[in-house]
Amino acid sequence: MLSTTTARWLQQRGIHYGWLVAAITFLTMLTMSAALGLPGAMLQPLSREFGWSTEQISSSLALRFALFGLLGPFAAVFMERLGLRAVMCAGLLLVGSAMALVTLATQLWQLFVLWSLLLGLGTGLTALVLGAVVANRWFVARRGLVIGVLTASAATGQLAFLPLAAWMIEHWGWRSATVPVFAASTLIAVLAFALMRDRPADVGLAPYGGEAAPAGSPAPAAMTLATPFLVLAEAARSRTFWLLAGSFFICGLSTNGLVQTHFISLCGDYGMAAVPAASVLAMMGAFDFVGTVLSGWLSDRYDNRKLLFWYYGLRGLSLFWLPHSEFTFYGLGLFAMFYGLDWIATVPPTVKLTAQHFGPQKVGLVFGWVFAAHQLGAALAAWGAGLTRTLLLTYTPALYAAGLACLVAAAMALVIGQVRKAAT
Repeated sequence: MLSTTTARWLQQRGIHYGWLVAAITFLTMLTMSAALGLPGAMLQPLSREFGWSTEQISSSLALRFALFGLLGPFAAVFMERLGLRAVMCAGLLLVGSAMALVTLATQLWQLFVLWSLLLGLGTGLTALVLGAVVANRWFVARRGLVIGVLTASAATGQLAFLPLAAWMIEHWGWRSATVPVFAASTLIAVLAFALMRDRPADVGLAPYGGEAAPAGSPAPAAMTLATPFLVLAEAARSRTFWLLAGSFFICGLSTNGLVQTHFISLCGDYGMAAVPAASVLAMMGAFDFVGTVLSGWLSDRYDNRKLLFWYYGLRGLSLFWLPHSEFTFYGLGLFAMFYGLDWIATVPPTVKLTAQHFGPQKVGLVFGWVFAAHQLGAALAAWGAGLTRTLLLTYTPALYAAGLACLVAAAMALVIGQVRKAAT
């Protein structure tokens, strides 16, 4: 088998196969996030070509965010029952199909089918839950760092691809921008099929930095589609779960639902063209990659609750600043730096806190529900900001509301520590 041969070849060179698994996962999540971010560059082109309002297009994107998140807990079940390879390939092929078929769309309902249903399901199968499962199965040492790197791919792909997409839309039309995502989805699906494996034992290894499970150790209990609901019912009895889910709801509300979806349109209201606006998003992506990887490193060493306090607090202040930036290079650069550094830096501490409180066996499922809350927040922001723009002709109230919510999340992060201490 190719994976076993490759694992031996890497081991002879002092490289654990888990790093290759993490690299394939990184590319998968990068492509999925690029697919999620792409529609944000198409709000105005679609509106001009078909006459759809910002609210109508935003509604399809909001449903996509909701499906993307709600599938998370069940994706963990599919990964357990069907394997990482099958789930990743299915997700990549769904996204590739959605990108190819949307070029033929002429009706709003077709946008809902392709970008709400297919794109939501495909990306939901390979969301942040995939990164959490891979990191917890394949790594003992460097787990926080791996989560940070994989999480960084989830935000960086959304932002870094947008300048190219905006340039392609400007020169060749919005349909051309779907081609790179379609090609990447197809190629990485082939790579995942050839080399992806479920657990270190599949290639005769122990997890990186850990020990192999002793012979005769009991296998984990089989999961069914009812398992996520049972885990949710158990987790819901803990106030820590609600604090994690509530703060992550605000995380989604203040990131991909609001800024990822509406930032280019927001800049257009202030006279900034799509390509420069997308370049600011790319700058956020660069800062996010640094911030999220650094967050993974910090989460292995410092109090994760205090990290979340600073991340949410700084994000809230940056959102208050954005309407007053005058959308100059200096003003937007300052925003991109502070906002980008903690775009999804919240994920490594949240995953670590989930694992600490609910245990490594349940971390995938419980974090799946926490992530579902994140995407419901994103869906609310995607729709609400679009409605605000349609009714009031400005995004400012949505930015202020998200900034205030981030300050609430910062306070919630500190309370997690008090609840945890009281529980023990």
